[in-house]
Amino acid sequence: MATAIDDAKSSGILGDDKRVEDVAEKEPLSDAEAEAAAVELDEKEARRILTKVDYRLVPILSLLYLVAFIDRSNIGNAKVAGLVKDLHMETGQGGLKYNTAVTLFFVPYTLLEVPSNIVLKLMRPSRWIAIIMFSWGLVMTFMGLISSYGGLLAARFFLGVTEAGFFPAATFLLTLWYRRYEVQRRMAVFYVAASLSGAFSGLLAYAIQKLDGRSGLEGWQWIFLIEGLIPVFLALFIWKVLPDSPETASFLTQAERDFLVKRLAEETGSGHGKVTNQDKMGSRFIKAGLSEWKVWCAVVIFWGNTVGVYGFTATVPTVISGLGYSAANAQLLTIPIYVFASILTIIFAWWSDHMRTRSPFIIAGFVIAACGFIAQLAIPHPAYPGLTYGFLFPVAGGLYCPFIILVSWIANSLAPSSKRAVGMALLISVGNMGGIMGSNIYLDREKPKYRTGFGVSLAMCCASIAMTAFLRTAYRRENAKRDALLAEHGEAAIRARYSDEEMLELGDRSPFFRYTL
Repeated sequence: MATAIDDAKSSGILGDDKRVEDVAEKEPLSDAEAEAAAVELDEKEARRILTKVDYRLVPILSLLYLVAFIDRSNIGNAKVAGLVKDLHMETGQGGLKYNTAVTLFFVPYTLLEVPSNIVLKLMRPSRWIAIIMFSWGLVMTFMGLISSYGGLLAARFFLGVTEAGFFPAATFLLTLWYRRYEVQRRMAVFYVAASLSGAFSGLLAYAIQKLDGRSGLEGWQWIFLIEGLIPVFLALFIWKVLPDSPETASFLTQAERDFLVKRLAEETGSGHGKVTNQDKMGSRFIKAGLSEWKVWCAVVIFWGNTVGVYGFTATVPTVISGLGYSAANAQLLTIPIYVFASILTIIFAWWSDHMRTRSPFIIAGFVIAACGFIAQLAIPHPAYPGLTYGFLFPVAGGLYCPFIILVSWIANSLAPSSKRAVGMALLISVGNMGGIMGSNIYLDREKPKYRTGFGVSLAMCCASIAMTAFLRTAYRRENAKRDALLAEHGEAAIRARYSDEEMLELGDRSPFFRYTL
């Protein structure tokens, strides 16, 4: 067996003589000690390289998602700032004109996410994401110039078209860089931008509203204009700084790139076999991603999040203003709620990665949200405004924290990367259809109680808990079958049945692949 020094040199881990001498001083080593030393060196090198990746990749994606979520949800702030009154949306369609405008966004948004991720896999992710950003920023900017309800509907539709590809593209991009119990904490930092967007959106709207009347534009028009120009500006240079993959990362040395690629290829969950992120998109992977049963089960769990989140974010400023606060103060009072949700999301993500499990944390998040919804239904509105406001915190925290765990869970369960790109996009696409429901259950005529909104959201949380338990059980059984197969036939006999290319193409269907629980 090679010594720890030979292993370290050949893998490029040891870059100078001093580090070689440090290892040499400990010789002679037994085989077990040499192997342990090599593993320790691998982990130290991984931490060093991943720190470089973290500083380059995660802040950029987090900023972009913050901007994206502000732009898709700022219609709630615009409503409080006078959008409904100025576009004469108080009457007609049973008072549901606002809900219709919110809902229309999700129609193209859900239909175009899978095609977008296919394009992403065929071209450089950085360029595709820049094109997406520039397009949605342009639409949002023009929203500030609308003067009719029809114009609002058209703008919301095209905002859905242009924003559709960003979130699945960004989450898939993260999976190309990190192993299964490393990616979630990075996704959490990225996703916290969505939680913080509620706080920033309220703060921005509060400040921008003060421009009301300037240049003949209303406060809500200024919200759309200013918040639309931000992604247009970012798109002009983001394609230059956003890295595409470990294989092409110019900010890493060749040895560092090779090291990342090697450790990602060995991430099957069983300690045997390999997976690949370098496969080419083809029809077989598209079909495999679209027909994967685990993705369709996860969609139900996803609905527990989207039904509640999209209805909640579009309505919470109105809920707070209904407690007796002014429009401006209602915007500001949303900030602590989203800050709490952000903190809880980070805690759950780190804890889940540390425990190397997903499903218990998904269930815990939905239990917290369910408690918040039960409280909202039980409180005799409009009495006890402080209590009503207080129980908005577990609603937001409980809805936000399981979402990124679910996305990571499914990402951990799909291979190779082409199938993962399609499967993740499918999950997010069909899952976001819950936003259509969520946008129509918080009825203006029911305020301040919103019994339909809180009741349906509670039911979806319960359905998500049940489906999470089912999916965990199915994964555990499949892992047990593969363990038994490996124990019975041995690794060599199983490998002999497939060529190296066939084994890589099997991906998550490989006998060596294990699902995260």
